[in-house]
Amino acid sequence: MTYPKNVGIKAMEIYVPAQCLDQTLFEKHQGVSAGKYTIGLGLQYMNFCTDREDVCSLALTAVSSLLRKFNIDPKSIGRLEVGTESSIDKAKSVKSVLTTLFEPSGNTSLEGIDTIHACYGGTNALFNAVNWVESRSWDGRDAIVVASDIALYKEAASRPTGGAGCVAMLIGPNALLSLDPDLKGVYMTHAYDFYKPDTNVEFPIVNGHESIGCYIGALDSCHKNLLERIEARNKLNGDNSKSMPKRVLDLFDYMAFHTPNCKLVSKSYGRLKYNDCLISTEDADWEGIPGELRKLSYSESLKDKTLEKTLVAITKDEFKKRVEPCIAAPSLCGNMYTGSLYCSLISLISNIDLTAAEGKTIGLFGVSD
Repeated sequence: MTYPKNVGIKAMEIYVPAQCLDQTLFEKHQGVSAGKYTIGLGLQYMNFCTDREDVCSLALTAVSSLLRKFNIDPKSIGRLEVGTESSIDKAKSVKSVLTTLFEPSGNTSLEGIDTIHACYGGTNALFNAVNWVESRSWDGRDAIVVASDIALYKEAASRPTGGAGCVAMLIGPNALLSLDPDLKGVYMTHAYDFYKPDTNVEFPIVNGHESIGCYIGALDSCHKNLLERIEARNKLNGDNSKSMPKRVLDLFDYMAFHTPNCKLVSKSYGRLKYNDCLISTEDADWEGIPGELRKLSYSESLKDKTLEKTLVAITKDEFKKRVEPCIAAPSLCGNMYTGSLYCSLISLISNIDLTAAEGKTIGLFGVSD
């Protein structure tokens, strides 16, 4: 069997509820200073559901729209996998509800289930679908990956980072956005910064400061693991002479991030610059970073606000060109949990010159708690 090439995303569709909250008005309602949400978090609006919608209806709308807009034959789909953390039933999956879109065509041969791992569920569902297409289990049909969620918070401080929506993606060979398995970093650990132990309520328990620390810590570890994997690949291929990349940021022409808020994205891009500096042997890479900030311990670097602001400042121009397009949509929609990263990806490809971007590489950073 000849394995398919250029497996990845062939088409994408996004759906968000019609209702949205103006973050400027929300600042006044919450009694906080003007700009706390709009400038401090980089958020303009937040979508939300009424009692007429839930995670299943969001997914049904997105998938049916994907099928219709791209004229996809339901029988041409062999795998349907959902990433969500907003399940409304402890046994029945969201995926099972979506099968109602395929049954009229006679297609009940649909592999895949719901994948639950906080905000990372959508990304893991994507990897599952890609791996299926590239495996001996593949039956020649495409897959659909769905990332659907409703983000709600009880605590006032977290409420502006809510949102709702769904992204549906068609996965298969000869894709316009193909995945490069060689450019991948993975990090998994145990943490209690965000969790939902009470199944009777939709609200999570959140430790905000620790959650941000987990996000940045995961970014650091993925940066390290990506380089380790590249080195291991070179050795496996017997190409030990192949030079290692000097900067991870140089591997990507654009980047999109999981976006609980837009300000965290700019801080994260600056953090990648810092990680590149730490492995660099060239003094020029540290330009703009004062000497005292170059000697911080790892734990100190996670908490030092001067370092954080400095990194954001020195990467401002690169951020504007490479990353800023990815936060245009999230700033208008809010947080979509599993769909957040793919909302950012849609935002990116909707706001750049696609002709000029042909052959370019997009780095994606997905994270969960």
